[in-house]
Amino acid sequence: MKLPDFSTFAPFKELRTKMGIPADRTEPRSDEVRVETFYPMLPRAVVMFRSGAKLDLLDPQPDCWSDEDLAQNLARIARWGGATKWEFSLSVAQHSLMVLAIAGANAVLTPRQALRELLHDASEGLLGWDPIAPLKPELGTRFRNLEDRLQNAIARRYDLGCWSRETYARHKHADRLAAASEAFHVVGWTLDDMRDVLNIELAPLSDCPLAAPEGFAAWQPWPPALTERLFLHKLNLLKQQATAAS
Repeated sequence: MKLPDFSTFAPFKELRTKMGIPADRTEPRSDEVRVETFYPMLPRAVVMFRSGAKLDLLDPQPDCWSDEDLAQNLARIARWGGATKWEFSLSVAQHSLMVLAIAGANAVLTPRQALRELLHDASEGLLGWDPIAPLKPELGTRFRNLEDRLQNAIARRYDLGCWSRETYARHKHADRLAAASEAFHVVGWTLDDMRDVLNIELAPLSDCPLAAPEGFAAWQPWPPALTERLFLHKLNLLKQQATAAS
């Protein structure tokens, strides 16, 4: 149905004249007060955690969250875009425990190195999001810089130090091996599609490096409350060991 031309409707034209609106208005009047005058668009990127601590994502400081906050967030953030063939999605916290287990099985780790493995994705717990890897380049350098600032705050908070070329290479192998195993056992990709679609060349592990909690099968994602508790326990244990060793 064709709508009538309200611009020729006499009452409308009269009201527009009384309000001082030009007949063909495409630009605001010079004396018009804009909404932005009252509500300026200021940068606001502050999040509040369960503890009540507040973190400015644009200027992260290492004392703006508790260990419990970090464990909770990492246990609730899903990898693989939330896709899984199980009841629960696989959390970043469970992935981090898996990477630590793989890295520890392939090399003797100091407590500080083990802590660095556990917290390698901890920035995602502060950010509240884990974008799938192929999406990250599309988000650009500003997003990458944001992630780097958050991870630097993590490194300062837990005194993680820097990767050497050798330790970083071992870490990336463990991380990629965990990803290959998750794609196959958790999400349900076939080996052919892992290679052809995901460009994953590593063969997935047969045996899960993590001991399954009672009542859970190997590779099965854990519910957030259980994952939070197990991650926090490991975090506290490694912190104590790292402090004792220093």
